[in-house]
Amino acid sequence: MAVFDTPREAFGALRPACVRLTRAQTAENVWRLAARLAAVSGPALQELQEYVLFPLRFALRAPGPRRERLVQSAVRCIASVLAATAVRRPELLRELLSELCACLGPGPGPGPGAPAPPAEDVKLAVTEALHTLLHSASGDVVLSLYQPSTLPLLGFAVSLLLGLAEQERAKQLKVSALKCLQVLVLQCDCPEHQPLGDDEAQQCGDLFASFLPGISISLSRVVTGDIKQGHKPTVSAIRLFYLVVGLVMADAQLARVPKSKEKLPEKQSRISELMVHRGPDWSKSTAEKLSLLLHKMVEFSSVHPHWKVRLELVELVHHLLRNCSHSLGDSFTHLLKALVGLVNDESSEVQSRCNEVLRGIAEQRIIAQSRALADVLSENLHSLATALPRLMSSQDDTGKVSTLSLLLGYLKLLGPKINVVLNSASHLHRLSKALMQVLELDVTDVKIVEDRRWGCEGALQPGVQKGRCQKKYFRFFTEEKVFQLLQQVCRVLGYYGNLYLLVDHFMGLYSESATYRKQAAMVLNELIAGAAGVGVDVLQEREVSPNVDDLKGSVTSILDEYTDQANWYLITSIDTEEVSHEQRAVHHTGLPARAGGVCSTVLLPSPEPHATTRTMNSNIWQMCIQLEGVGCFAAVLGKEFRLLLLTALYPVLEKAGDKTLLVSETALGTLADMCEACGYGSVQLLINDNSDYLVNGISLGLRQLAQQPRASRVLDTMLRHSDASLLPLVEDVIQDVLSTLDQCYNSQASTFLRVLHSVMAALDEVPHLGKPEPNNCDTEGEAPLPSHAQLAKDVLERCIHLLSDRSLRVRLKVLDVLELCVMVLHPHGNHLLPMAHRAWPALVTRLIGDDPLAVLRAFKVLCTLAQKCGDFLRQRFSRDVLPKLTSSLLSQAPASARAGPVYNHTLAFKLQLAVLQGLGSLCEKLDMGESDLNKVADACLIYLSAKQPRKLQEAAQSVFLHLMAVDPDRTWLLLTETCCPHGYEPPHVSLRPVKLGGMGRQRHELTDNVLLLLERLRQRESAAQESPP
Repeated sequence: MAVFDTPREAFGALRPACVRLTRAQTAENVWRLAARLAAVSGPALQELQEYVLFPLRFALRAPGPRRERLVQSAVRCIASVLAATAVRRPELLRELLSELCACLGPGPGPGPGAPAPPAEDVKLAVTEALHTLLHSASGDVVLSLYQPSTLPLLGFAVSLLLGLAEQERAKQLKVSALKCLQVLVLQCDCPEHQPLGDDEAQQCGDLFASFLPGISISLSRVVTGDIKQGHKPTVSAIRLFYLVVGLVMADAQLARVPKSKEKLPEKQSRISELMVHRGPDWSKSTAEKLSLLLHKMVEFSSVHPHWKVRLELVELVHHLLRNCSHSLGDSFTHLLKALVGLVNDESSEVQSRCNEVLRGIAEQRIIAQSRALADVLSENLHSLATALPRLMSSQDDTGKVSTLSLLLGYLKLLGPKINVVLNSASHLHRLSKALMQVLELDVTDVKIVEDRRWGCEGALQPGVQKGRCQKKYFRFFTEEKVFQLLQQVCRVLGYYGNLYLLVDHFMGLYSESATYRKQAAMVLNELIAGAAGVGVDVLQEREVSPNVDDLKGSVTSILDEYTDQANWYLITSIDTEEVSHEQRAVHHTGLPARAGGVCSTVLLPSPEPHATTRTMNSNIWQMCIQLEGVGCFAAVLGKEFRLLLLTALYPVLEKAGDKTLLVSETALGTLADMCEACGYGSVQLLINDNSDYLVNGISLGLRQLAQQPRASRVLDTMLRHSDASLLPLVEDVIQDVLSTLDQCYNSQASTFLRVLHSVMAALDEVPHLGKPEPNNCDTEGEAPLPSHAQLAKDVLERCIHLLSDRSLRVRLKVLDVLELCVMVLHPHGNHLLPMAHRAWPALVTRLIGDDPLAVLRAFKVLCTLAQKCGDFLRQRFSRDVLPKLTSSLLSQAPASARAGPVYNHTLAFKLQLAVLQGLGSLCEKLDMGESDLNKVADACLIYLSAKQPRKLQEAAQSVFLHLMAVDPDRTWLLLTETCCPHGYEPPHVSLRPVKLGGMGRQRHELTDNVLLLLERLRQRESAAQESPP
């Protein structure tokens, strides 16, 4: 089809269709005109705009009942004309607006009765045509519509479009009506529309103020309507709401409103009554009403299932906060709550935009520059802090996360204004008490108290892993995210708040009651981290950062309180020995827990002689929190913490040697933190570099009865986490330990034995230079013992005396130390053998007449002695020990043969297993005689039975394998007497046939293991024959 580019050509093409439509208003004629219009160029159509529009407008006003098809097609044709042309006359704009709006109203129906409303398709076509009309008008023409004289027309259009948005059920129609309304109130966001100037915006604001009640109420109904309508109408309604409210209630506009209402000309007196004067009274009244609507909208939208609705809510808060922070001040209680609450939204888009808006608010200092908003936040914070304990005990974890996110958001928004809140005693008291209640720990877990660091297990470590906080269990929540939010709350307080005020306040709570002590310590740790800017997430930088001296001053005061003897030496176990030591320190409040600290020797009665599990659990957590605090302080101060090592290192080393597993692990983590902060590569370097101060403290402590156990604990930790290079420095101190042990072994033997074990373990690491000395009794001209060997000999002498101690725990520790002493003295046989001779009677007593635990440990020592002393012990072992061991094995065999799987976990089984595993090597090392080997073989043969537990069978096999190494022929004969797999033919007929007891026997319970051992023996002999001589 040809395109008509000139008005003349276009007129010739369009005139017949226009005339036909004027004469007969039918949908078909409209379509014919539309078809012709498609062939006309835009410039040509612009010249003929009104000529073409006339028949179409006339069709809309056709008399008689409304014909839906005609109206719909005419409206769409008008829209196509307007889309291709521009409306250049204000009158035409007003007329078209009026005529199109009339199409939305009820028209005469096909029969008598009530007017019929237009169909949905017609309504949709009209709203789209209105949208096109308002876009086709140029700037000045559009602004001519927004005059007081056109207020009735605008009101008519606004009310119709609001009706469609609120009452229609079709989603597309609702969205179209809202978009059209957005253009009508000059808030279109398309790029063709230039933003209004200040004067134009002021004029439009005065005009739209008349419509604000109707618009805001209707839009709030759309927003809070049936959720089935979908998210698009809701998003459009929220956007239109904040754009209109942001225009009419803008602070900048309200500030320019004259005090009195302007008088219009006499002709417009009726219009003047419709105009609203945006004075102080009106703005205050309107703000109160809008606050109710906003509260309702925020409550509904903040929990809407679709993320785009929640995202639009963020935009609403942002827009109103930026434009109406003064006029809508009362509404921001709800708006800021919604904004902060969406920080942790499940949608990443909402989270991102929310954080961006919050950061923008902080950077523009909107809160800082607005006293009203700061007051709103302060009140919100106070209300939330008041309700926090109740909410944390009643909400689920998701609700708790939302509540704490809200609290954290308020603090971040306040930023530097936090100090205004903290300076209020009421606010600070409410907030701190809320934190104390929420952070209450669950101290009912018995396992915390039961987990002990038994004995002296574990090799010496040159360093440990960097410290980390122990996982805590709280009374009111279990989700880790909740605790992380509480940490951030405390750190933000420390970052922005007055550090001295906060530390002083929470130190008061720490001292006030044992109920708050753990929580207050947690808060103090996080406050210091926050003040240093460690691990804190904020929206804006603080005005002044604390210097190192400020931090050091606060840290010093907290450290002094933590390490006060009343707070550091707490009862953490039911060990009577430890309890008595700790109780001596509990009453000496104000005395430091540091090297050489003064401690009275007067023993006062304990205020709590029977510590409950709950109390011990609480004390353990308090210690862990305080130790974590020391590590945190070290990380904050860095190398400046070196100046505080004299205060902190000794007490932390004490706790690293604590028997409570949780405390010792936390203390080791704190040591690692101190190493990293102070620039030490390992705990070993930390200890070695400060050993002079530590050794002096230990020496002073050993001279005071109350401090002896703690001093020995420090020495034990030093030895455990250092190396042999430390030994020359602590040699004198170790002698002090031995002297002290001689004086008070009845009460403190267990404590000092742990130290001696660490000493011996360290000595065992010393490389033994030179060859071992020959075992002879001629000591003339003998070279003096090296210092470490002499020390081992001195310790061994003490162990001999303590082997008969009444306490099983002491006897077990003595046996451990004794074994290490033997290994250290091994190269010096002339000294080891006499000591072994002296120790033998007491060791035999442990082996044959003690608790099974002691027997087990004593047998292990016996194996070590046999390995180091050789046949020196042969006769003693054969005479004093072997008969008891073999008879015990024989008596226990029937019980183990008929026992079930649970037997493997009993002490009797472990003892049988240990004896069977060690007996073979003993026979080999001691080069036992024939009769003794027979006793061992007879006792162990029964354990080859298939009825015995599998591990006992394997251990019995190991005994016979060792016996093969000592006397293979006798062992072969014994086994074949039990079971012989095949006969032996004599090499000559003159020789008598060989008859063995095991020949011809049927399979029995010993068969499988005996055959296995015989095969092993055959393989060993074959290998021996093949190997060169």
